[in-house]
Amino acid sequence: MEAWLEQIEALEAISQNEDARRLFLHMAQMSQVGRLEPVLMQLEWSEDFDDDTRQGLIDLARDRSFLLALDDYVHRTRVYQ
Repeated sequence: MEAWLEQIEALEAISQNEDARRLFLHMAQMSQVGRLEPVLMQLEWSEDFDDDTRQGLIDLARDRSFLLALDDYVHRTRVYQ
């Protein structure tokens, strides 16, 4: 049960951070159409992140089920104003 709760917490943390949410939703869209490789290449060469953060982002980007879950979570929990 703890792993499930950690996953929900990760989804919520990403959904609450505008930059992270935008990045991960973009990766989810690109993954769905089979065009994620250019995004991964940009991440690999990016100097915006330290090595650990960069590798974590790449690992998450390669986890298609995580990206699909995040996309679904963000759209289901979106609050319309």
